[in-house]
Amino acid sequence: MRYFVVTYVKRPSGQMDEQVVLERNLKARHYQMANVILDFKNKSIVQCSLQGTVVPKDWQRIRDFYHQHYSKVIDQLEAIYNETEKNNPN
Repeated sequence: MRYFVVTYVKRPSGQMDEQVVLERNLKARHYQMANVILDFKNKSIVQCSLQGTVVPKDWQRIRDFYHQHYSKVIDQLEAIYNETEKNNPN
């Protein structure tokens, strides 16, 4: 897995649901529906908007925010790509 994809969905009650998935590849639907897409291979933000507002693409800040809630998942993603960098420094 490479991408951490977050989609916010508003319920009829006004409550927001957060859906998080890990993806190997991105598809058109991800760009259309997702609010946040983090690329852990390149340590970059592919997309980040919340309720129509574009959020500054500060990797460390956004990564740290989601790490508070999804620390195990993010630690696993980082371990995969840190190991890959060690084995393939180019």
